[in-house]
Amino acid sequence: MTATILVADDDAAIRTVLNQALSRAGYDVRITSNAATLWRWISAGEGDLVITDVIMPDENAFDLLPRIKKARPELPVLVMSAQNTFMTAIKASEKGAYDYLPKPFDLTELIAIIGRALAEPKRKPAKLDDDMQDGMPLVGRSAAMQEIYRVLARLMQTDLTLMITGESGTGKELVARALHDYGKRRNGPFVAINMAAIPRDLIESELFGHEKGAFTGAQNRSTGRFEQAEGGTLFLDEIGDMPMDAQTRLLRVLQQGEYTTVGGRTPIRTDVRIVAATNKDLKQSINQGLFREDLYYRLNVVPLRLPPLRDRAEDIADLVRHFIQQGEKEGLEGKRFETDALELMKAYAWPGNVRELENLIRRLMALYPQEVITKEIIDSELNSDVPERPMDKMNVRTGTLTISQAVEENMREYFSGFGDDLPPAGLYDRVLREMEYPLILAALTATRGNQIKAADLLGLNRNTLRKKIRELGVSVYRSSRTT
Repeated sequence: MTATILVADDDAAIRTVLNQALSRAGYDVRITSNAATLWRWISAGEGDLVITDVIMPDENAFDLLPRIKKARPELPVLVMSAQNTFMTAIKASEKGAYDYLPKPFDLTELIAIIGRALAEPKRKPAKLDDDMQDGMPLVGRSAAMQEIYRVLARLMQTDLTLMITGESGTGKELVARALHDYGKRRNGPFVAINMAAIPRDLIESELFGHEKGAFTGAQNRSTGRFEQAEGGTLFLDEIGDMPMDAQTRLLRVLQQGEYTTVGGRTPIRTDVRIVAATNKDLKQSINQGLFREDLYYRLNVVPLRLPPLRDRAEDIADLVRHFIQQGEKEGLEGKRFETDALELMKAYAWPGNVRELENLIRRLMALYPQEVITKEIIDSELNSDVPERPMDKMNVRTGTLTISQAVEENMREYFSGFGDDLPPAGLYDRVLREMEYPLILAALTATRGNQIKAADLLGLNRNTLRKKIRELGVSVYRSSRTT
């Protein structure tokens, strides 16, 4: 039998698009613009799946969902929303929605989700405490952040081990805390340990505890982080810095669910969820013999990569507002940002990622008396913060040579520097990157940072130029200052 899909959205254009797409996919479709009609259909036993917007003219879908789940717990409900925040995704999961789709959504993905929802056994909805409904531990409405929200929402009620990767400052511990605070282990402890901050010969003792007399200076028995995190979540930050002996012990915990203290003989059962994080390439560490491959696959059950801030520049305005609100709660003076100032921040590469942005906002709130933050202030602050871009032996020479001749001569010298060995793999992409950076920087300098003019000068689409600026880390504000 053909499945019937009930669609509720107050946007006529979205209703039309969904009606056409779902009908072409072979489904019977019923469309309404309000929650009252949707509820009447559901109460009458109609429909095999529901697609509903959150904000409706007569009722919020999050208020309607509990009634739907009580009346027809087997009915899958897909929630759509233009309010694309972490809490929207979590509330959708908490209220019993099968999945959450941020607007705008991909129709191909929607059709695939509908197919899975109609085929899969019905899932038990998550449940959050009422006092967890406020606040937003993660900030951003970009497509990259939407995918992170959806993954986290699906993981909340599981104990799957998570591996979070990403550059320093992208918020790996914040994600781990969100997973704990909104998951089924939220009533247990959240314990974090940074492998890079502990002397390597003490890591095993820190993790597993030690017995009295286990080593010189061990005058008393000491509990480890596993014992402290019992029933909760253990966050292993910078896991790539864990020494091999400790890796072997950790692997045993993941395989057998037990460990022994340093100097102890009795195995101790443990009930801890592991969330690991690193800014290193662990596969490269495996090839170098620095990380156990079997441990990597035990930790990497669910991989989650956090994007650098330069790849989600559209989130900067939301992050700025968030950090200002935090600063105001701490007694700092509130600020407003000129549009040009925000645009300048969006064009900046942010090598320190979200942590660097947060530090900048706090500094501006603490040190600048004026209420409005201008482009000139941001220009000055970012220019004083950014180190010069490191140079290497692939720099092109100046003189009477053509660009092609200079590159050829430079490459000869580059290869000769390795003697009988070959340079690292990936040389083609690296050379192109080295050529693109000064070319784009020169074009931006010539146009005083005007990206529209620079794109025309280079013969590129503006969106392509913006993408390359972010990928290459070209500092637009520096080129705009050059005269």
